[in-house]
Amino acid sequence: MSISKKKVAILISGRGSNMRAIIEACKAPEYPAEVILVLSNKADAPGLEFAKEQGIETAVINHKDFAGRDEFDEEVAKRIQQSGAEIVCLAGFMRILTEGFVKQFEGRMMNIHPSLLPKYKGLDTHKRALQAGDSEHGCTVHYVTPELDSGTTILQEVVKVDAYDTEDSLAAKVLAKEHGAYVRALAIVASKI
Repeated sequence: MSISKKKVAILISGRGSNMRAIIEACKAPEYPAEVILVLSNKADAPGLEFAKEQGIETAVINHKDFAGRDEFDEEVAKRIQQSGAEIVCLAGFMRILTEGFVKQFEGRMMNIHPSLLPKYKGLDTHKRALQAGDSEHGCTVHYVTPELDSGTTILQEVVKVDAYDTEDSLAAKVLAKEHGAYVRALAIVASKI
């Protein structure tokens, strides 16, 4: 019995390690999603090459080609809609999106953040966790809302912070958890839509 797979667009700005994990998971017949578009705001994002090798359509929309965020977001939204994507995954997409863009995909757009939200929204999460002396850190997959890193949590993964941890070692621990977390969270969302 084949299941109906929800169509997914992934937005990246860099290497796309979470994108890779999602693409690999989608190869399983029983996984409820398939990636149909990988879009980047940077033509040299290494993740684009991997997506192309997997036979997935790619697109580049450079934010520097637009007068402002509204115009850029409109073009990205148009491209996602043209693809027929039902779910949007932000995977290291280093752009703050406008409220208008977010509202178009509300309840269908997700992001992964390297902290146990609501702790440490924004940048430098590993540094901030270490400075605070936290014993636990991790990642959160959440729905995207107009307010940065504030949407409803889909799931979290926790890592132990060891006394010897540095920003780099903590980042590596969290990243290792991110891949599985994003794959599981997308399956949850795809099963609900």
